[in-house]
Amino acid sequence: MTEEKFTKKILCIGAGYVGGPTMAMIAAKCPQYKITVVDIDENKIAAWQSDELPIYEPGLLDVVKKARGRNLFFTTELEKNIKESEIIFVSVNTPTKTFGEGAGKSADLQYWEKCARDIRGASESDKIIVEKSTLPVKTAIAMERILSANDKGLHFEVVSNPEFLAEGTAIRDLENPDRVLIGSKETDSGLNAREEIVEIFANWIPRDRLITSNLMSAELSKLVANSFLAQRISSINSISALCEIVDADVNEVANAIGKDSRIGNRFLNASVGFGGSCFKKDILNLVYLCETFGLFEVAAYWESVVKMNEYQETRFVKIITKALFNTVT
Repeated sequence: MTEEKFTKKILCIGAGYVGGPTMAMIAAKCPQYKITVVDIDENKIAAWQSDELPIYEPGLLDVVKKARGRNLFFTTELEKNIKESEIIFVSVNTPTKTFGEGAGKSADLQYWEKCARDIRGASESDKIIVEKSTLPVKTAIAMERILSANDKGLHFEVVSNPEFLAEGTAIRDLENPDRVLIGSKETDSGLNAREEIVEIFANWIPRDRLITSNLMSAELSKLVANSFLAQRISSINSISALCEIVDADVNEVANAIGKDSRIGNRFLNASVGFGGSCFKKDILNLVYLCETFGLFEVAAYWESVVKMNEYQETRFVKIITKALFNTVT
């Protein structure tokens, strides 16, 4: 398809675990759109252009190869592609802060802020900006302030579209998701921007799974979803400690309560605890948010989920050490 025949030009800034697979799926399902993924890491972009992708997910390579070179492109040219795009997905890293106010809990938004300033500086036309990174509530308002402080008379509409991918099933999650959440301001321009993003996903996802909300609800939902999942893990792990003392089998208990349709059986496998890069980070982000607004009891409740996880890890180590006659060094 020639450049002129693409009906939308979509850019994603950030070629990581979220941006790369998401854009590959959109490109594979929507050959009428030009999808460009940009990243400052030349090695990462080179890997996306090869058959040795920078991340592994079952089925990802097949999806990439279906669209790459047709309507899916990977590049390090940021400014040029910002100018040419109509819709920009922002999928940059937001790690936990290691210093300053909120260190150890709140998200570090330095990459996100630089991205917003790059978009403002390079843009020559109005654009829809889509938050794909996991961000604190009201980040969209801050992004809009940065973008609107331009001297070109440009209008930027910020939309939130949080990801709900699980490692190992990302392609399945993208192709057949439980839901896709799209939040925007409730203004005419905000609702129009929201519908633009809805139309992208409606190319292959049933409309009843495309959930819309206001901006704040969309941003908060991502943090809350991960916190609830982690809470279930910590809950069953806390019961596992009691089971060992009273000679109950935690697997039998989990099976019994999981048969209750109000509870369900997912995320009820007792283990050493949750790991990965998201659960702890998102819970602590939620904790910091609650503390910021003076909701200290709420913050303490959610922080206890993390403390229970740390307790389970320590307990597990002690059990192993005891089984080895305290000879582990």
